[in-house]
Amino acid sequence: MKLMTKTLLLFALVMGISATTSAQPSLYVEGTHYDVIANPVRTADPNKVEVTEIFWYGCPHCFAFEPLINSWEEKLPSDVAFVRSPGMWNATMEMHAQIYYAAEALGVTADVHDVAFDEIHNRRNYLQTDDAIKTLFVREGVAEDDFDRAWKSFSVSSAVKRASTRMRDYGVRGVPSMAVNGKYLVSVGGNVPTQTEMLKIVDFLMQKERNGS
Repeated sequence: MKLMTKTLLLFALVMGISATTSAQPSLYVEGTHYDVIANPVRTADPNKVEVTEIFWYGCPHCFAFEPLINSWEEKLPSDVAFVRSPGMWNATMEMHAQIYYAAEALGVTADVHDVAFDEIHNRRNYLQTDDAIKTLFVREGVAEDDFDRAWKSFSVSSAVKRASTRMRDYGVRGVPSMAVNGKYLVSVGGNVPTQTEMLKIVDFLMQKERNGS
């Protein structure tokens, strides 16, 4: 009888803890800390959680975000695919998106990406002409002819168009923003006061996707 009583008490305690845990509110709330993308966007690899940063080289907030997101990226587990995607609302932003994809086509993203940010925000060279951009690439070791071919290539032009479509599909209204697995969008503002908090919400959503919830 005593054994049965102890068993029942233990069961009640476990169930009480479980109920309390499940009743606790989520740390981050849809519509308050992140938005659900109306029509989910297909990701490149369904076996990974895809996280996309939408950025613009001319954005001072994106420039300030770079050291933070680089540090965050270094610690990502193997089941996460991190992708950068330029945002664009005007001709200058389209040209800056072209910088990103030309660098990618030439295999110099690691060299050009940070340099483009530095050129705009520290050197006040706003990279708004083909010649200014070519000079940057050549300075980073790219041959002029190679740059010319990549800069006007169909593959780079197509990549820019896809990024523009992706941004609209995500419903991006400002940069930097981050999309998680094509389902959720996180931006700084309102109840997300800092970029550090934005990354915490992204981590939360990554775990939500892992859990299938």
